[in-house]
Amino acid sequence: MNLYFIAAAGMGLLTCVGHFTYGVKHFLTPMLDAQFEPVAKAVLHCVFHYVSVFLVLSTLVLASCGFELVSHMQGFSLILFVALNFGIFAIWQIYIAFVSDIKTPFRHLFQWVLFLGIATMSLMGIFL
Repeated sequence: MNLYFIAAAGMGLLTCVGHFTYGVKHFLTPMLDAQFEPVAKAVLHCVFHYVSVFLVLSTLVLASCGFELVSHMQGFSLILFVALNFGIFAIWQIYIAFVSDIKTPFRHLFQWVLFLGIATMSLMGIFL
């Protein structure tokens, strides 16, 4: 059992719950109600659900590796892939927050905290 991977999976689950509750209410629904080009709206709707799939699968991978349902050798690559994705998500969101015109950007673009936590716990589970 790898407690770092299980902790990362817990953060992933929290991220999923937030995505399907807060994200739907504060992003998806207002975006679908907004008046802008229909193709762009459809693409953003798809992207929301692509992210949903990625979050759920990443959480399952982290939990599976944490409970050693996947061999260590195969799990290493899976976890490294998940960790790098979430780490890059965190870095990119911090960058966007700095360059945006949003008032209090870190209040509105707060997901980087969870992304960084998932990446950090995943990497700790690999290397410690």
